[in-house]
Amino acid sequence: MVRLGPAVLVTAAFIGPGTVATCFVAGQRFGFALLWALVLATLATIVLQEMAARLGAGGRLGLGEALVQQTSNPILRWGAATLLVVALGLGNAAYEGGNLVGASLGAQALLGVGEAARPWVALGLAFIAGAALLQGQYKLLERLLIGLVGVMSAAFLLAMVLARPDLGALLKGLSPSVPAASLLTITALIGTTIVPYNLFLHAAAARERFASDDGVRAARWDTVIAVSLGGLVSCAVLIVSASTASQGSAAPNIMAALEPTLGRAGYFIGGIGLLAAGLTSAITAPMATGYVLSELVGGDDARRQQVFRLAAMTVLLAGALTSMLGIKPLVLILTAQAANGLLLPVVAIYLLAVMNNRSVLGEKANGTLPNLVGLLIVGVALLLGGISLGKVISVAG
Repeated sequence: MVRLGPAVLVTAAFIGPGTVATCFVAGQRFGFALLWALVLATLATIVLQEMAARLGAGGRLGLGEALVQQTSNPILRWGAATLLVVALGLGNAAYEGGNLVGASLGAQALLGVGEAARPWVALGLAFIAGAALLQGQYKLLERLLIGLVGVMSAAFLLAMVLARPDLGALLKGLSPSVPAASLLTITALIGTTIVPYNLFLHAAAARERFASDDGVRAARWDTVIAVSLGGLVSCAVLIVSASTASQGSAAPNIMAALEPTLGRAGYFIGGIGLLAAGLTSAITAPMATGYVLSELVGGDDARRQQVFRLAAMTVLLAGALTSMLGIKPLVLILTAQAANGLLLPVVAIYLLAVMNNRSVLGEKANGTLPNLVGLLIVGVALLLGGISLGKVISVAG
């Protein structure tokens, strides 16, 4: 029997308000036509996350820890460590504001409060996330996130069923096509699914969870099932959006889009899904930063716990301030996406190098097929990084 665990954290991390918004916009603008991009992104995510899980379960190393141990040149070591801290720390701090604002939108729908209450709702959610993170107990965090992912998945999948999508158009969307003006949206769909900080989060969590000899096999099934569920949830949001758009909705968010079709129940279903999506990401973004920094600093378990809590709470505080001050996180998130787009090929190349190091992984090292698929993903990531950078430059200009 497969027990879900660390890979659910990955699902919790990449299905956040940003993903919901990106999938929703894709469905509104292009109908089902870009569904194929989400499917391919999910498959690529499974490949990379399986490698990260194998490193943690088989090599007993986190990716940040492997970075320090496997790089002998001190200049390269500290340069890479600095890049990771800056890119992941600042990127996740930027995303955190969007996570809390997105979660507060869902909470507002459920509580029936107006816009004026949003900063206080976001602050309350930040306290909940902070309380979970300060516990520092992996098993507790894992159980909490499994529950939240279950609620989120149920809400969005129920919304998909109730939206009654056109099955013919849905199946047609699985065939690759690039409608006019859709390239940036395709880039966003892939970029919001394949997230570099998830590789660090997954390796660290798999090391915590899987200690037995059959841990690699358990980690692999955990990855396939949990990430596939995450991809299905993303597809569900796009399908709901495409279905409501075909019925004439021009709603700016998933809650309002569901209401004309499903009534008030649709509004609450969307609110539950968005609240769970935002809260899970509000916990996992600081977690990932905490794991990376604690691995880079090293030391005994007590020292690592201190560094983990300090880094996680710093990211959470930055996000809470952004949401409380009413700063629109759009520019911050856009910058963070560009940073992640540039960081992904670097992290993926390094991950491939580590996964071919038989002195670390032995027989659990990569074979030919994972390497070929990994190199293909790196090529696509380089292309996406260039597009993301160009997007930010054009917006800044």
